[in-house]
Amino acid sequence: MNTLIALLAAAGSFGTVLMFGTLGEILTEKSGSLNLGVEGIMYMGGAFGLAGAYAYEAAVGVGASSGIVAILCAILSSFAVGAVAGLLFSFITVTLRANQNVTGLALTIFGTGVAKFAGEYMRHIVGGFVTLSNPLKEAFSFVPFPSFLKNIPFIGPVLFSQPFFFYLAIILAIAMHLFFQKTKTGLYLRAVGESPVTADAAGINMTKYRYIATIIGGGISAVGGMVYVMTTGGCTWNEASLGGIGWLAVALVIFCMWRPLNAIWGAILFGALKIMYLRVLLPFFPTELYKMLPYVVTLIVLVVTSMRNSRDKQPPAALGLNYFREDR
Repeated sequence: MNTLIALLAAAGSFGTVLMFGTLGEILTEKSGSLNLGVEGIMYMGGAFGLAGAYAYEAAVGVGASSGIVAILCAILSSFAVGAVAGLLFSFITVTLRANQNVTGLALTIFGTGVAKFAGEYMRHIVGGFVTLSNPLKEAFSFVPFPSFLKNIPFIGPVLFSQPFFFYLAIILAIAMHLFFQKTKTGLYLRAVGESPVTADAAGINMTKYRYIATIIGGGISAVGGMVYVMTTGGCTWNEASLGGIGWLAVALVIFCMWRPLNAIWGAILFGALKIMYLRVLLPFFPTELYKMLPYVVTLIVLVVTSMRNSRDKQPPAALGLNYFREDR
């Protein structure tokens, strides 16, 4: 039982990272844009988020730094670089009408390289590992619930002992669900992703919606990379630690069937599958097979949903397709 509780608690922490990455990509794909550059975006979000908080602390001094301001600097820095990456992707695919798959893969390579360069540049300037002071590390790991809730058997360690980013991601998932289902703008965005021809004929600015969704989606995904570096990564830059997380987020979008609310429990499940090799050790089960579990589960879901052929469990009809008004 203790092992299960520890696994679920750790899954919530790692799942927070995946939740941000997945929600950002869901928003992007709902507009019909398939951005496979999430891996590079999350890399850049982690590097620039840490850089923003570190630059703030270096500017005001260790003793005078505020945890709230440092968190805001990290969020804004990571979101900004993700938004710029989303803007670049939109310009290439929506305006120049380049292939979305190729552009996304190029963005992954580009973003990973930029993040590693930024990390190494920070190390060169500092002369060693780039990290924050202990008070700021505690601020990024702040748990917003009183201790008596965390002491509730089973439920407390799992639900009430997570960093506040976990609850922020849940709020974002609920807000995104309401946005898609209850607002006119959300319905227009879904229409653009399902049938840009029909949306354009109805007077909806397809270009604007795809640009905005991809830019904001890229920013949200980048925040996920920042959350990983600042919580699981201990506010220290380690370029190898972020490897593969962006691809997990892309897989989780498929697993969640493009529904923001499903991203909550799906991210926790994927988080558990991702770190299971550290918590549940079976001598006859190789570590490499443990690490394959999230992708195996995604493949199974793809097969099952394809066999059921249910329209509400399929991706947006125009996903990955560039729109040419001349072809109407």
